[in-house]
Amino acid sequence: MARGYWLLKTDAQVFSFDDLWRSPRRTTTWDGVRNYQARNLLRDSVHVGDGVLIYHSSADPTGIAGLAEVASAPFPDPSQFDPRDEHHDPRSARESPTWYAISVRATRKLERVLTLAELRGNSALAGMGVLKKGNRLSVQPVSPAEWRAILAVAGPEPSPGGLR
Repeated sequence: MARGYWLLKTDAQVFSFDDLWRSPRRTTTWDGVRNYQARNLLRDSVHVGDGVLIYHSSADPTGIAGLAEVASAPFPDPSQFDPRDEHHDPRSARESPTWYAISVRATRKLERVLTLAELRGNSALAGMGVLKKGNRLSVQPVSPAEWRAILAVAGPEPSPGGLR
């Protein structure tokens, strides 16, 4: 059972929920976070089994594309040490890494993207971080009530014999 819930933003043109859904074991490393507040949440507050909303930013439409779960404890983000990686941080040392990552496993592809406009129109989500002006954080907590409201909007899971 999840003890926490999170919204993770991704640029769908770089890595979409579909990419995660099609990946081996539907699991990937969630790396490249380069904001200290988001890093602190990943490092200190995110736990294995927590529920995750995968949110497409810079997409058409912008919104929640799928559900996932945290599949690993936080670990030093390997991209910070790779000079060929766009997320390389030459100031970060292996002995005291600056940046952290987690593994995320896709659990459910939604039938449709739950759009930002749709989320804004749902009064149960009025306090959700992603709906606040200027909130660009790539890792955001989601309350249990917000999680339940999102699941209600998403509708029932397809049957095991369905296409998903």
